[in-house]
Amino acid sequence: MAAKKKEDKKVAEWMYGIIASPVVTEKSTRGSEHGQVTFKVPVKATKPDIKAAVEALFKVKVKGVNTLIQKGKTKTFKGTKAFRSDVKKAIVTLEEGQAIDVGTGL
Repeated sequence: MAAKKKEDKKVAEWMYGIIASPVVTEKSTRGSEHGQVTFKVPVKATKPDIKAAVEALFKVKVKGVNTLIQKGKTKTFKGTKAFRSDVKKAIVTLEEGQAIDVGTGL
């Protein structure tokens, strides 16, 4: 019995690592009209991992997950060149009647 609780706790900690932060932009806000929520996720996260994490953490039913990788680019600031790292975003489509309020934390 104690081993099961320990295993559940480990899974929950792993899921918190998958969902880094919500993306709040004009485009992602327009997606919320269609039941979509956008999150930043680790580059190595898979679609089934993302779906499981969102369903467990927010207690909603996920219809589908689309991902994209925004490639990093070189930027110059005061003559110093720096490189932005790659960022993976997950666009999660929720079932009808489901909603996630990104304004509140986990």
